[in-house]
Amino acid sequence: MKHMKNTVLSHFLTGVLFLVVMFSIHAQPTPLTGAERSELYLPLLQGKKVGLVGNQTSILPQSDKKHVVDFLLEKGVEIKKVFVPEHGFRGTADAGEKVDNSIDQKTGLPIISLYGNNKKPSADQIKDLDVVIFDLQDVGIRFFTYISTMHYVMEACAEQGKKVIIFDRPNPNGSFVDGPMLKAGYESFVGMHPIPVVHGLTVGELAQMINAEKWLKGGISADLEVIPVANWQRDQAYNLPVKPSPNLPSDLAIKLYPSTCFFEGTVMSLGRGTYDPFQMYGYPDPKFGNFTFTPVSIDGMSKTPPHQDKRCYGVDLRDESLDHQFTLKYLLDAYEKSGMKEKFFNNFFNTLAGTDELKKQILAGKSESEIRESWKAGLKAYMQKREKYLIYE
Repeated sequence: MKHMKNTVLSHFLTGVLFLVVMFSIHAQPTPLTGAERSELYLPLLQGKKVGLVGNQTSILPQSDKKHVVDFLLEKGVEIKKVFVPEHGFRGTADAGEKVDNSIDQKTGLPIISLYGNNKKPSADQIKDLDVVIFDLQDVGIRFFTYISTMHYVMEACAEQGKKVIIFDRPNPNGSFVDGPMLKAGYESFVGMHPIPVVHGLTVGELAQMINAEKWLKGGISADLEVIPVANWQRDQAYNLPVKPSPNLPSDLAIKLYPSTCFFEGTVMSLGRGTYDPFQMYGYPDPKFGNFTFTPVSIDGMSKTPPHQDKRCYGVDLRDESLDHQFTLKYLLDAYEKSGMKEKFFNNFFNTLAGTDELKKQILAGKSESEIRESWKAGLKAYMQKREKYLIYE
């Protein structure tokens, strides 16, 4: 009996030891954003007049989501003003909505909009600054406009001799690269760089690429420093602690975003005016599918969504896997069902795609595999160029 008890105890302890070892192998330390690594940047800010490019995503996730502005002020950093991108300082403005200059009620700091007519800080707006911090949570997709704001901030600072510090954050779509490359002549605020739709870079890595590849106006370079994320690898899943914009409300929306955002350039609804945008698509015609939804005006998300107050028929994507990667199948499916040919697209499609080739290929009846084949050479060259700027494994 004693031998039997010892055997049982031995097996139990062996099992516990196995679980401990397996947990230690697979447990990953919590990523620390650049904003949380104050030991690296506070010495750079002492005695400096500082501007911050930030919004609702500019938080310290491991410190009760404290806003970086509040943290820096507590540490005695002299913040003079805050610049805000599309969606505003608190992230409540609709896509494309005008964001006005204002005063932050909590801190009394001036808020300067970098959206609308004033996408780039003027010389007058940064003349009293020594350093501009950029701290926005990106989602790794070319047409998400925070990286365009970063470009203009870098350019303005380079022109005026001001230092730029990037507080880097993980890219939730950072583990792969995909989609058509931006073609020369199709540059816009939803695509400023010759990169693919899914570029596979953090904002810090992309900033280094913009600088070194001389993509700023006149080939100038910014005095740039990146505060990197700790404890993160690019294939590591990252759940965003705060919505990066009003219409990306979940991790699944962020994963589907590169695939479903193309509907912005068509007659279709992608679910704006619902609480699950980018996770469905449809049109006011039963031939598009059995799933139905009705876009309505939602304050802080979509005030005037496409097909407002009309029942749309289509496809529900809310059960898709979080392992989802970029695909054209939703776009091609809707195009085929529409029978509309050229009228399926609006004037924004080529701008969003960053090329006129994709629309031509769809109109010509090309399959997804045939379209993807045309991307291969461009993606291969980009991957080789990208390699030089990677910070994370």
